Amino acid sequence: MIAQSYLNELTAYTNAKIVKVVLNDTVEISNFLFKETAENVLTLEYLVPMGTVATVSKMELKSSTGAVVSSRTVNVPIVEDTIMRHAITVEEVSA
Repeated sequence: MIAQSYLNELTAYTNAKIVKVVLNDTVEISNFLFKETAENVLTLEYLVPMGTVATVSKMELKSSTGAVVSSRTVNVPIVEDTIMRHAITVEEVSA
């Protein structure tokens, strides 16, 4: 079993790595409304202003070097200013 303190450390490391969100491979957002860790959960929020994209079909969280930390295919129409929220849980998985 992985110690909770180590899971918290990995969560903080992941938080430090993520510096931007890239939507649909073209729109970069680096201003987070909220970005913090609590225990082994990283939560971040950012604003997608209306008119930026019609529909978000792909969301990537990236590091300062451009490496993808997380990627997700979605289908989110943007019909008004929209706050997107990610919650990433760092946990042990047993095989």
